[in-house]
Amino acid sequence: MAVVTASDGVTAGTWEDAVRAAAAALVAAGAAGEGYPGACVRVVEENGPYIVLTKGLALVHARPEEGGLAVGVGATRLAAPVEFGHPDNDPVDLLLAFCTPDADAHVGTLAGLARALSGGLTDRLRAAPGRDALERVLKEAVPDA
Repeated sequence: MAVVTASDGVTAGTWEDAVRAAAAALVAAGAAGEGYPGACVRVVEENGPYIVLTKGLALVHARPEEGGLAVGVGATRLAAPVEFGHPDNDPVDLLLAFCTPDADAHVGTLAGLARALSGGLTDRLRAAPGRDALERVLKEAVPDA
């Protein structure tokens, strides 16, 4: 069973702040180690804004060995969107963060999130009225993440 968390109305001045906030929620939930937020920022610094998957949505993650303690998935809705430097999908207002303890869980969690996203998860998260609803929508979308 995945650890699921959500944050709403998060203030972030930069994409780095947004990524750190999204990943820090996984740390606070006990699913990731203290170094995970920094590792997630490095992913974007090293590879560019490929984590911005669609209009306004970023998928925050790092390799399992960089701090994944358990399977964790979190939704973070920003108070105001931030620019990641993506040519088509900026600005970002919604971040999905995930962590896993090993490569197999990483692939499985990613596949579960992909299915949920293709099934309209982004719209349901944006429509959720507050943190509790955000978390409920995410739990329903990825029950076996």
